[in-house]
Amino acid sequence: MDIKREDLLQLYYYLQLTRRLEDRVTSLYHQGRILGGAWTSNGTEAVSVGYGYALEKNDIAAPYFRDMGVFLIRGISAKRIMAQYMGKKTGVTGGKEGNVHVGDLNFGVLGFPSHLADNYPVGAGAALAFKIRGEKRVVAACTGDGGTSRGDFHEGMNFASARKLPIVFICNNNQYAYSTPLKLQMAIKDIAERALAYAIPGKIVDGNNVVEVYKAAKEAYEIARNGGGPTFIECKTMRMHGHSEHDSARYVPRELLEEWKKKDPILHMEKYLMENGIAKKEEMDSIESSVKKEIEEAESFAEESPYPSPEDGLNGVYATPLGEE
Repeated sequence: MDIKREDLLQLYYYLQLTRRLEDRVTSLYHQGRILGGAWTSNGTEAVSVGYGYALEKNDIAAPYFRDMGVFLIRGISAKRIMAQYMGKKTGVTGGKEGNVHVGDLNFGVLGFPSHLADNYPVGAGAALAFKIRGEKRVVAACTGDGGTSRGDFHEGMNFASARKLPIVFICNNNQYAYSTPLKLQMAIKDIAERALAYAIPGKIVDGNNVVEVYKAAKEAYEIARNGGGPTFIECKTMRMHGHSEHDSARYVPRELLEEWKKKDPILHMEKYLMENGIAKKEEMDSIESSVKKEIEEAESFAEESPYPSPEDGLNGVYATPLGEE
């Protein structure tokens, strides 16, 4: 599969934007300027950028909290993300939450709570709607390695397989379910083996190689779009921060982090672009500079945005007050 030069540069841009945005969020969190928790994808950005960029405009994403690249690619701006973390009215939830357990159907992004893998059956439901309506649209649903040990993971996979739904399941295998390493979570070596129980093809890719993730996702989407049913893609990677920014991750061996540091997805992409004559260092430096400016503008926008009013707390609450009909 050939990828256009402009698409390769866009993949690099979104890798940079995801990393720089979350680095700034991390910095603001430790300064006490973030109202809620902060979950980042440092070291795993190629997963969300790869599968997110491969989607078509009318497709649906069912991401989880390490999928910042998907939010940005689908059109949820860095400004809204920064405002979201600061609890401002201009954030995705209008100031009702201080982290990115969010969605926006205007951009084809399903929302999700903390219980990972819940988006697998929800995504399967959206895919069922596409199939019933005869629409050539697909759903991409992602969870972490820990999410694959939950019941909703298996329910979603089973239902999608039995109904041959147009959905692709992505697994961000970052090797730790909070503090539980993969070897203590399951006996199998590859999570993709779990897909075999549901007669779903399981594919394993290098989760730090955004081009490989993009190609695998694109191929799987086309199979699903044309009635071939679901695919499961395991992206092997390593999160370089803790479960969240309040977690020091002392349980992770330092030598393991040093090993994966050499496989950084941004460094990997820079090497790919230069070795294949796609972009020179000056061009990539220019992209990085524009990203830094975009992050500065996003922070300023969030700082200057108002907090929601008390009355805003009643918006979006769909319940009849006691005693009223």
